Amino acid sequence: MPPFLAYEDKGTDSSRLPLVLVHGHPFDRTMWRPQIAAFSPERRVIAPDLRGYGASPVVPGVTPLGVFADDIAALLDELGVDDFVLGGLSMGGQIVMECYRRFPGRIRGLVLADTFPAAETPQGRKARGEAADRLLREGMRGYADEVLHRMVAPYADAGVAAHVHRMMTATDPRGAAAALRGRAERPDYRELLTRVTVPALVVVGADDTYTPVSDAEAMRAAIPDATLRIIESAAHLPNLERPAEFDEALAAFLARLDG
Repeated sequence: MPPFLAYEDKGTDSSRLPLVLVHGHPFDRTMWRPQIAAFSPERRVIAPDLRGYGASPVVPGVTPLGVFADDIAALLDELGVDDFVLGGLSMGGQIVMECYRRFPGRIRGLVLADTFPAAETPQGRKARGEAADRLLREGMRGYADEVLHRMVAPYADAGVAAHVHRMMTATDPRGAAAALRGRAERPDYRELLTRVTVPALVVVGADDTYTPVSDAEAMRAAIPDATLRIIESAAHLPNLERPAEFDEALAAFLARLDG
């Protein structure tokens, strides 16, 4: 049976740990294009489109983070990947935490970029529900126009900003709304982070207003073996805004795990 998710799978070096990358909302696997290009020459890099995003099937309703995590596990089973390094950005980082909660024995390292572990507040749950209603009612373009320069900094490269805007407007509103509703009900991962037994890399854009540096510092403090890298001149998507700096931090982390 073919995998449920669409995905990118590049690189074949079996002597190094595979790298699995989970995109954020409302993006797709192309947000990892610089990292796929940088790391696939020396290791296997897998980047799925989450259900409801990119070329993966759209499932309306509510998509909890646990469903995303189970989808990733099923894809990696299909691809014969047992042990791997797992990274995610924003919502993708929360999915990474849920994956660690469900199948920690398969994960050899965590990359948590521009994300945060706390459960949603009552006000936040209400706001996510209202945002989901709006996307279903109006589509993605108005939302994309409004948040573009929080996703990437106003001074970001015009080509990067255009790519981010394209990803957002190409997303099916039904998939985005289902994820928003599921994310509103996510558990609190803060205690889980204190029990992480593998190394972690925490990355954040210095100018991120969605998940500020203070959130990243708190995660670094909670995880027993964590390194924090703050990417200057970047907002919520430092892997696209400052790929050289992001990749330098990730390369050093992967080298440690391979060693």
